[in-house]
Amino acid sequence: MTCRSIQSAGLIIKISRSARCSDEEKIEDEMGHELCMALTLFQQIDQLIKNKKHILITFRGDATGDAIGSALALFLFLKKQGKTADVICHNFSLPSQFRFLQEADKITGAPSHLQKFILTLDVAEAGVQELSYDLQDEKLRIFVTPKRGFLTRADVRTAQTDFKYDLIMVLDSENLAALGGLYENNTELFFKTPIINLDYRPGNEHFGQVNLIDLTVVSTAEVVFDLLKQLGEEYIDASVATALLTGLIAQTRSFKSDNIKPHTLTTGAKLMSLGADREKIITNLFRTRSVAALKLWGQALTHLQHDSKIGLVWSTITRDDFVRCGASETDLKDIIDELISNSPEAKFTLLLHEHIETPQTIHGLFRVHTKDHDAKFLLKSFNPVGGKQAVSFKVYGKGLKPAETDVVAHLQKVL
Repeated sequence: MTCRSIQSAGLIIKISRSARCSDEEKIEDEMGHELCMALTLFQQIDQLIKNKKHILITFRGDATGDAIGSALALFLFLKKQGKTADVICHNFSLPSQFRFLQEADKITGAPSHLQKFILTLDVAEAGVQELSYDLQDEKLRIFVTPKRGFLTRADVRTAQTDFKYDLIMVLDSENLAALGGLYENNTELFFKTPIINLDYRPGNEHFGQVNLIDLTVVSTAEVVFDLLKQLGEEYIDASVATALLTGLIAQTRSFKSDNIKPHTLTTGAKLMSLGADREKIITNLFRTRSVAALKLWGQALTHLQHDSKIGLVWSTITRDDFVRCGASETDLKDIIDELISNSPEAKFTLLLHEHIETPQTIHGLFRVHTKDHDAKFLLKSFNPVGGKQAVSFKVYGKGLKPAETDVVAHLQKVL
C-alpha cells in the first residue's frame, strides 16, 4: 500500500490508495487531532475551522455584490457558531445598496493590527523604581529607572507575537494578487497562514491549502451556500440566507444573465425557504436610487459612446460630474450595471472616471459579456485586478481624455 504525505501550514495529510483508513493513513493537524484521509473537501474545511480562533475573510479588490453577500453570509454563519472573524477588503467602501445587509458595516478596508511587538526587560537583579515613556519625532522612548544597580542592553529582549489570524478564507478571487494591497502589504501573513479558497471560476489558480472550486455554478454565493449546508444548515438563518441571495441576485442581475443554470434557480428557491427576503433585496439593489446617483447616471448617458464593430460601449465621469451631482465613487457600480442592462447589444462595457481626491489618476471598470474573451487578458498591459468577466484598473499621470483615448484604442486593436 502506497501513501504520499503533504505538509502545509501545520496540516499533515497522508493520502492512501487503499479504500480503508489504517493507523498510518490519517491526517493530523497542529492540535494533534487525527482524521481518516477519506475526508471530503467539506470535512477538511470543517476541521480547519473548528481548530481556529480568529479567521480572516477576504475577497478581491473590486468587491462585487456576489463577494460582499457571500463574505457577510460566511461572517454571520461563523459568528453564530461562536467563532471570531473579520471581513477585510483592501480600501473597501460599502456601496449604498448593500447597507441593508446585517453587519455590512463590519467590512473594513484594512486590518487594525496583525502582530504585537514584545519588549522584555530582565529586572531580576535591578528591580524597577519608575517607568515612563514619551513620543518624540514619531519615536517611542521608554524610560526605566532601576531600584538598584543599573540595566544594560543584555537585559533587553524583543519578539513578535504570532499573527492575529490563524486561518484565511478567500472568496471570489482567482489568485492572491486580486486581493490588492491586503496581500501585497502582508505577504508573510498569507505565506504562513492556512488558506481556504472558495470560488467558481475555471481560471482560479488553486492557491489555498484547501480549494473548493465549483465550476458547475455561476456565483460564489452558490459555493458558500453548498459549504454552509455541509457545515451546519441549522445555522443558516434569515440573515445568512438574505446575504447569500443578495450575492446571487447581484451576480445574475436578478436571474437575467445568460449563464443561469438549474442549480442557480434551485439555490435561490432554497434560500427563500430559509427566510431570505427577496423583496427587500430587489428593492435595495434595483429600486432604490439616490437623487445624486440618478444625476450621475444622467452624466454617464450624456458621455456614452459605442463602437458597433467590436461591440464596445463606454462612458466617462469627470471630477466635476461628481461634484455637480453630489455623488461619490460608490455609486459607480450602479452605473456600470445600468450600462449593461440598457445596452443588450454590447459585448464589452467600459467606465472611466477621474478620482475625486487624486489628480491625474483615472480609474477604469471593464466588463466582458461573452464567453470568448478574458477581461484580464484584454487589459493586461494596464495591470488590471479582477477575473475573466470583470476587472478594475488605474491609469496614472494622465487626464481623463488621454486615458480614454489610450484604453479605447488598445481595446479596438486587440479586439
